[in-house]
Amino acid sequence: MSILFSPIEIKKVTLKNRIVISPMCQYSAIDGFANNWHLVHLGSRASGGAGLIIQEATSVLPEGRISPEDLGLWNDAQIEKLKEITDFIRSQDCVPGIQLAHAGRKASHAAPWLGHQQLAPSDGGWTTVGPSAIAFSDKETAPVALDKAQIDTIVQAFKSATKRALAAGYEVLELHAAHGYLLHQFLSPLSNLRTDEYGGSFENRIRFTLETLAAVQTEWPADLPIFVRISATDWAEGGWTLEDSVRLSQVLKDKGVDLIDVSTGALVPYQQIPVAPNYQVPFAEKIKKETGMLTSAVGLITEAQQAEEILADQNADLVMFARESLRNPNLPLQFARDLDDTIKWPKQYERAQLK
Repeated sequence: MSILFSPIEIKKVTLKNRIVISPMCQYSAIDGFANNWHLVHLGSRASGGAGLIIQEATSVLPEGRISPEDLGLWNDAQIEKLKEITDFIRSQDCVPGIQLAHAGRKASHAAPWLGHQQLAPSDGGWTTVGPSAIAFSDKETAPVALDKAQIDTIVQAFKSATKRALAAGYEVLELHAAHGYLLHQFLSPLSNLRTDEYGGSFENRIRFTLETLAAVQTEWPADLPIFVRISATDWAEGGWTLEDSVRLSQVLKDKGVDLIDVSTGALVPYQQIPVAPNYQVPFAEKIKKETGMLTSAVGLITEAQQAEEILADQNADLVMFARESLRNPNLPLQFARDLDDTIKWPKQYERAQLK
């Protein structure tokens, strides 16, 4: 058996293989509610053989959405459709996961096919918030700097959303502290110029993330996994670094986090990323080897042998697929054939399986 198709147990959850569908926004919700697009999108990746599917960045508050069309989990009524989705994912011997998020200053944007520009309140958008009143770019309006009471409100929103996620049937919870969204904005000195207990030193800048983690842990069962997605570097001078990420990962491990989902970038528009196959894998490798933490790798990983080698070299424990999964929902079925391995096909599709 290949490593890619070997099972892995994380707390009481067993993934049948190491293939994970990375959270990918679909910009297709109405008022934060999931619909049949999300059922078919996520369900098809489950029937396609993935071991774990992590649902797109799901906002804990309406104003935390990247776009008005993002999924949300701030309302008990939003649970019902999500429960239908997780039930189907589980029926395919796949584990349902969810990524909880708040976009901060990168909220209130149009969907990509509508231009992705920041939306003013008069155009269906809203006032954004952040650690400091620093806009993402000179083309956008600066967010309102959060005060302590507002920070506490957001922390409690993550806690409430966690309770709903559990009721909806998710078995893996991921906190989104990457890609320039709110938790990441507090981590990076490029977006956090605060002088209170949430700014300045490394310990202060990670405080919001740790408070959020502690809050969700009061609702999330101790025997179910918690992941944290980070951007391991800002790819910009003076920003968050790999050394910071190793240090944070050690703290998160000590606090009970099970896996670091390692991505990079997206905090500032002037980042300089040397994009190439496996370009983010060394970050996952360093965090894994220096902290002993489970990690996942993502980013321009498109072939079965490429993923197998990442695992064989012990650079990561899981491999996440985003765009390649959009191109081929049945990616695991293809990868099993590429590696001359076996995978259980949906019985409805068995007649298409090549012997």
